[in-house]
Amino acid sequence: MSFQTGLSGLSAASRNLEVIGHNIANANTTGMKVSRVEFSEVYASALGATGGANAGIGVQVAAVAQLFTQGNLKITGNQLDLAINGAGFFNVNAPDGTPLFTRNGEFKLDKDGFIVTNNGARLQGFTTDELGQRTSAVTSDLTLPTGAVINPRATGVTATNPLSRGIEISANLDAGAEIQPAPTAPLTADQKRYGTALNAFDAQGNAVAVQLYFVKTAANTWQVVASQDNGTTLLAGGGTLNFGGNGTLPVPVPALTNITVPAATAPATVPSTALNIPVTLENEAGQPTLTQFGSRFGVFALTQDGYAPGELTSIDIAENGVLMARYSNGISRAEGQVALANFRNLQGLQPLNGGFWAQTFASGAPTMGAPQEGRLGLLRQNALEESNVELTQELVNMMVAQRSYQANAQTIRTQDQVLQTLVNMR
Repeated sequence: MSFQTGLSGLSAASRNLEVIGHNIANANTTGMKVSRVEFSEVYASALGATGGANAGIGVQVAAVAQLFTQGNLKITGNQLDLAINGAGFFNVNAPDGTPLFTRNGEFKLDKDGFIVTNNGARLQGFTTDELGQRTSAVTSDLTLPTGAVINPRATGVTATNPLSRGIEISANLDAGAEIQPAPTAPLTADQKRYGTALNAFDAQGNAVAVQLYFVKTAANTWQVVASQDNGTTLLAGGGTLNFGGNGTLPVPVPALTNITVPAATAPATVPSTALNIPVTLENEAGQPTLTQFGSRFGVFALTQDGYAPGELTSIDIAENGVLMARYSNGISRAEGQVALANFRNLQGLQPLNGGFWAQTFASGAPTMGAPQEGRLGLLRQNALEESNVELTQELVNMMVAQRSYQANAQTIRTQDQVLQTLVNMR
């Protein structure tokens, strides 16, 4: 019986050394989680035997468990390197469509613009609008438009942008300005004193010059007119602003008529189509952005919502997983949100080659969400999670396992000597 007991000890110690060796070999593997061997005693069961009378018959490996403690974060500077700080796994789809889970955030872009692991598994995420608000609860492959330019967007109201805010302006009009005649084309030099200019964009992404002029026609009353040629001719649209005695516009701010920029006629080619551009004089909270105070005229902010075509230049990934892409036309917009998965029983996951885990019946189905939702951790861009292997501890464990192996071998040697003694008795 001692032979079998010692043999079970040798087998368990050998398995322990294998696991320790695996840990040491992967001490520099990104996202790797350390494993440990868990042992249990083995007893022979006999009918009628009392609990204290049975001698043990050895040891067995009960489980090889992984410890899902947080690894250190290492800064890399690579835009597509991601680390999870907290709970959760990246959800990726293998090339054959199998869903897998990993803590290794060494991602790259493939030739089609998909965000992939080193073995080609595609990172999964949620679709979002341009501001990063989630538009679906179903995950899909995250991709970036690397193979083509993003389409331009015309300034103002279009079929795809019916709620356009067009041109947004924040400015102060000089309360001491002189009263001028009602504006007609061409504007006089005095009528063009208070104005600003910007480029709008047509449907093809061509820049369209637009100037806005503010002409004081009566006390606390201003006319807003627009032009493409420095006031020589005027565009349809605009309107009247009536300020209160305190120099502010009423709330809600009366809407101006949308400015219409007609389509070009030959030989001109810009704009390619007519533009219908609102002029917005209030912020998102509905408060006026134009004032008439006794200080110099000044424009504080001037924006429009169109843009030219552009190519991808850089990527920013926020702690909540929203992927913001920056383009050569100055536009930044969300292209999706990284999804994370978590499990009720992490020890039930099946470890696979390449730093992946697969769900099993024991692990349960994954709970999907975005970083920082529920118990899920946050993301760190330009960083990777190092292995949680402690080399010093593993080397000590290896020495202990080696002693255990030697001790079990000595058990077998001693039993062999006892039997040899019995055989030699005469």
